[in-house]
Amino acid sequence: MAQQTTLDEWAKDPLVDPEIRAHVYSLISALGGTGDDGTYQLGDDALLCLKDLRKWLKFADGQLNRRDVARCMAEANLVKGDLLEILAKVSEMVTHDKPKHRIAVASLELLVPLTWPFEIDPVEATVNHHRHGPYIQLAQINYKRDILQFDRARILQTAVRIALPSMAIPLRERPPRDEGVIRIALYFIRNIVMLSPPKNIPLDGDEAEISRSATIDTLQEQDIFQVMLSIASSIGEDFVTQDVIILEILFYLLKGIDAEQLFMEEKKLSTKNTEELKNLIQKEKSMLASYARHAPSRHNRFGTMIWVKRDEDKVSTISGQDVLGKAQKSIQKMDTTKKWNKPKRPGRKKDDEQAREEFDLPIALTLSAQKSLKAFVEEFLDSSFNPLFMHLRKAIERENDRVETRHSRQYFYLASWFLRAECARRRTIKERAADRKSTEVLTAEDESYGLVAEVMNQETFVLMNRFMQKSEDEKAWQDLNAGMKCFTQILLTVQEMADSALEEDQEIAENILNRIFYEESTHDRVVSVLRSYKDQGFGYLDACTELSHVFLRMLERYSKQNVDMQVRCRKRARKIRKKQAQAQGVDNNEDGNVSETEDITAAQRTVSDRKFDFHRFAAKFVNQSSVNTFISFLKFYQDMDTEQLKRAHRFLYRVAFKMELAVLLYRVDILQLLNKMIKGPEGLDFESPCFKEWEEFVRHFFRSVVKRVQDRPELVVEMLFSKIPATIFYLEHGYDRELPTRTPRAPAELEVKPGMEKTDQVGVAVGVLVNQQKSDALHWLRDVLTSAVEERKAWEDMEAARKAAAAPEGEPAPEEDEQSETPKAPSILVKPDNEERRVAMFKDNKLRLLLKLVGFMRLGEDNDPDGTWVIPSALTAAELQEAIDLIRKYEFDPPVYEDGKSAEDFLRSTTAAARRSARRADFDDDSEGVDHDSEEDRGEYAADGPTARKSEGRKVLKRRRRERTPLELDDEERDRRAEARRKKEIEKQQKTKSTMFVHDSDEESDEERDRLFFENENRIREATKANFFRSLALGSTELVSSKKRKADEGLTKNKKRQKSPPKRKRGPFDDSDDSDDGDNDAVSVSTHTSSNVVADVMDVDSEDEAVDTPLSSQHAGPLQQEGSALKSAPLTKDGATTDTDEDEEEDIPVARRPARIMRGGLIIDSDSE
Repeated sequence: MAQQTTLDEWAKDPLVDPEIRAHVYSLISALGGTGDDGTYQLGDDALLCLKDLRKWLKFADGQLNRRDVARCMAEANLVKGDLLEILAKVSEMVTHDKPKHRIAVASLELLVPLTWPFEIDPVEATVNHHRHGPYIQLAQINYKRDILQFDRARILQTAVRIALPSMAIPLRERPPRDEGVIRIALYFIRNIVMLSPPKNIPLDGDEAEISRSATIDTLQEQDIFQVMLSIASSIGEDFVTQDVIILEILFYLLKGIDAEQLFMEEKKLSTKNTEELKNLIQKEKSMLASYARHAPSRHNRFGTMIWVKRDEDKVSTISGQDVLGKAQKSIQKMDTTKKWNKPKRPGRKKDDEQAREEFDLPIALTLSAQKSLKAFVEEFLDSSFNPLFMHLRKAIERENDRVETRHSRQYFYLASWFLRAECARRRTIKERAADRKSTEVLTAEDESYGLVAEVMNQETFVLMNRFMQKSEDEKAWQDLNAGMKCFTQILLTVQEMADSALEEDQEIAENILNRIFYEESTHDRVVSVLRSYKDQGFGYLDACTELSHVFLRMLERYSKQNVDMQVRCRKRARKIRKKQAQAQGVDNNEDGNVSETEDITAAQRTVSDRKFDFHRFAAKFVNQSSVNTFISFLKFYQDMDTEQLKRAHRFLYRVAFKMELAVLLYRVDILQLLNKMIKGPEGLDFESPCFKEWEEFVRHFFRSVVKRVQDRPELVVEMLFSKIPATIFYLEHGYDRELPTRTPRAPAELEVKPGMEKTDQVGVAVGVLVNQQKSDALHWLRDVLTSAVEERKAWEDMEAARKAAAAPEGEPAPEEDEQSETPKAPSILVKPDNEERRVAMFKDNKLRLLLKLVGFMRLGEDNDPDGTWVIPSALTAAELQEAIDLIRKYEFDPPVYEDGKSAEDFLRSTTAAARRSARRADFDDDSEGVDHDSEEDRGEYAADGPTARKSEGRKVLKRRRRERTPLELDDEERDRRAEARRKKEIEKQQKTKSTMFVHDSDEESDEERDRLFFENENRIREATKANFFRSLALGSTELVSSKKRKADEGLTKNKKRQKSPPKRKRGPFDDSDDSDDGDNDAVSVSTHTSSNVVADVMDVDSEDEAVDTPLSSQHAGPLQQEGSALKSAPLTKDGATTDTDEDEEEDIPVARRPARIMRGGLIIDSDSE
């Protein structure tokens, strides 16, 4: 129903286009009006008019980005005069009358854009936005008042009735139009809840009519809370896309409301309100008392003005008699008169105000609204919290199209709000159960935390950590504020779970804390958030300080309970790219041309576990940035509650006394703030619960300041500045910290893989530099070589001229011999053209490889960055010119390799190649060159017998290494290595003691051989007795040695006698194969040797013919100990020795026999002698 105005007034109005106003007013007039009976009557074409109005609103204000149509509708009073009347008229018949339902839906489609909160986008805003913005905002507030206070119908309930037929259709059968109707009804409720009075525009009506309490009462009265509970509990089953709309309704309904105060008992709530009123009265009283000390009286009513003379004869004027009393008051008043025209940043200021309004602006509720909201929150926690928040989390993780940026922020804020509400409700239930007068009893459901389980699982923690990290990186401080509030409340909820009476909740809390504290990235994020504060507003400051306080306190408690706590830390591991990009063109420029520095610095993060050290972690909090954050927080001490004051006190106490880093607080502004809090003016209230703690802390702190200034007088100067780590160390110890200097390391030396000629190797090195776009290095090297060619050529010409001048005329220059000293050309120093080249000559291993291939030589140690490169004397001018030609050739015509390989594929590290060759020699396949098919029986304990086992790990390691490093050997090299392995295997088998060399004589039976053996043993025994009695007859222990036969004498003279070193005493299990002492060799008698003649056995003197003595012949030991005298003594038939001439006896050396051990007339011989 439009207001009646003339066309002349429309034409004169400069705000709205007259043509648009005419069309809109005509449509509104045709929509309907008051009838003869005083009720609203619809026009004949009401439905078409509603559709046309929606089209005008959509195209003119939406596509053309104007607000003319919305203003015309507000001026024409369309909402209250027409739309609400239409909804009231059709509300009773909307569910069963289809035409009425269509008109109601069209009215609702027009109400939603009209009530959509007006926001000015700074990017797309036009003049019309700023021109019509205030008027439209006030009009929307009037829309909200009219809808909430409409007396002829329940408008919100009517909107729900319009959507009920669509809600009744099952989800799989529901068409898109019905989904749209449900969404429009919910958006209409969202808009009414979301609309709030603008801050910078005065209101005409009563603000209580559109307050949060009035909105909650209306929602409760019109049963909107029950609709929200039904939709939220059926999310995922009957409703899907409506989850974000319910989220927004809950957010704008609950933000700013104190959840703990909501669940307080009436008596406790009244007590708290009384305490708050008492505190306010006490603050007012203190303020008036401080003012009364210097208030004017009838005796000092007259004005006073004093002049303060400053430096350079400047004068400051201060007025008022209160400045005459104390110098501090005079200085303070002079400071208040100073003004600093600080540059204003409206964008940042607007963001701060918006952030504070978003979360931290407290909202007071009436008693009725508080009861209604409390009942709704309890039912929501019991039935709808887990389904809704699980569905929202999955939608946010999948980044669905309906999920916008603000929804993540609202999700985490509501998660923290409902967790806090659940904890408050549990405390209230426990208090009532503990009350003796109450009849309530705690149940298992009251103790369990299953009602909020969907925000306490690992998936939510992962999403929250990702959200916080992304918000911090993008500097989205509102989002980060919501994430910090959620994280803090999760920690507090877990702490209450740990104190629960149920063991299941305690185990769950232990598991959650273990998962949270296991990630070191979470620790670092908390520290980073605290350090990075800078003018984000008090709400953000409160959230970050509370998070750090709760996290640090719970982590300290958890680390004390779990001494062996482990954390997963991430450290950078440098990884050089294995392959360069194979693409050409653009891809080659992007991926292929990567320098070595970029290759090395392109690192990936690897994960490892380490033991957690709480003191080390707490030290991260204690730095100047964290102190600045808490000092900024403490500056609001007059507006802080007891919990916030305790939080700041605990942190400063930890810094000053626990960590013993009070030097961070030795700053003038901090000292002044602490002094002002205790001594005033405008300090803490004396009756505050935290005043005693702060007073004691400040007293001890200032004592430490005075003591430290006496020890370090230079601290007075440092009080003007923040402290860097070097200053802190100096003030603590009195001397500067000596930082160890790290010596630079040379890069890994490269080489070209074997199998290439020298010219091809130069081509590989040049190709690598060309691929890495280091052509400037090649140009510099060509210039150096060109200069060197000229210098070396000049020297060679001079040397040839000198030789020609030294030779006689007419004769050619004599050729110098190899032994004569020929003069050598002087070495040429290679000079870099700039500092970057000097560094590259040390750091760039590709360039160093090319320098070595062309013959350059480096002087100095490998890790010496000042080492010099020289061109040695051995290089001739022709060789240098050949190097120039090769570089020029391969630079402009790079070589092309088979299989699409690049030049980088032919490079390898020299150290890695050396290691691989050494490992290859150890782990090569042992089957090459060794004959395993021999049919010789080597016994059951042979080296390759049935008990021998080869390591499976070696085969796997050998196979992997062969796959990783293919061999490039020719046939001759393979044969040579196989022969070397075969010889090595034979030598190893010869040293192996097994049954292939030792046989048990009991297994063989030969009577003739046994008879001859025992006869031989009997002869040896008789000969021993005869020699023994002969020595007794002579009265000496020396054995009588006989001369050898003259036939044997010649052989003895030809033998060269060797003096062997003394041997250790042999054990019974020592091998005799490696004995070299020919004179002391034991005479071995084997069952494999023929013993017809005893002299044949005694004459055995060759080491190669000696074999091990069997176990059955150990009784021959005494004879074997007598030396070489018995070896050559001929025996007669009866076993006695033959006498020889006495003259010859003098020339033969006599071997001294060791002393015999005699007991009871018997000789006891030892086998070990």
